Amino acid sequence: MAKMKTHKGSQKRFKRTGTGKLKRSHGYTSHLFANKSQKRKRKLRKSALVSAGDYRRIKNMLP
Repeated sequence: MAKMKTHKGSQKRFKRTGTGKLKRSHGYTSHLFANKSQKRKRKLRKSALVSAGDYRRIKNMLP
């Protein structure tokens, strides 16, 4: 049986934590910073964990 291939788009967007959870970065961080408050921009810099609803789907893309 052939090896399972990693989804390259997902590989660039998600990383595993030490405990095996999936880490992601926030969206809305590439342009139009004049419209966003300083507090909002500061929160968007930090990483977040993948939600429970998306976890199984993304986990299959990253064998």
